[in-house]
Amino acid sequence: MRKEVREWRLHRRTSATLADLAKQCNLIIRGWWNYYGAFYQRAIRSLFRYIDSKLLQWARRKYKTLARHELRSVQWLRKMQEVEPRLFTHWRLIGGNGWITGAV
Repeated sequence: MRKEVREWRLHRRTSATLADLAKQCNLIIRGWWNYYGAFYQRAIRSLFRYIDSKLLQWARRKYKTLARHELRSVQWLRKMQEVEPRLFTHWRLIGGNGWITGAV
């Protein structure tokens, strides 16, 4: 699954908005959750953290004010999760309990 996420090359899609990325990813994420979530929740949660780390990379490339500030990019993604908690499927499934980690 990580291989497929890597093939999405999210961090390279700086012309897209966060909503565009969510629209592209949500169906696949929901399918993975439905298939693997019942029995492999630990593995699927680590995949969700990986997707969030790719979103952090995307934000650091798109917004130059975040480029050299990993903590600021984590804070930005947490704020996006608070503002739009239903944007990404995995944000809805896990809930807003602050588990977005990234590299920090």
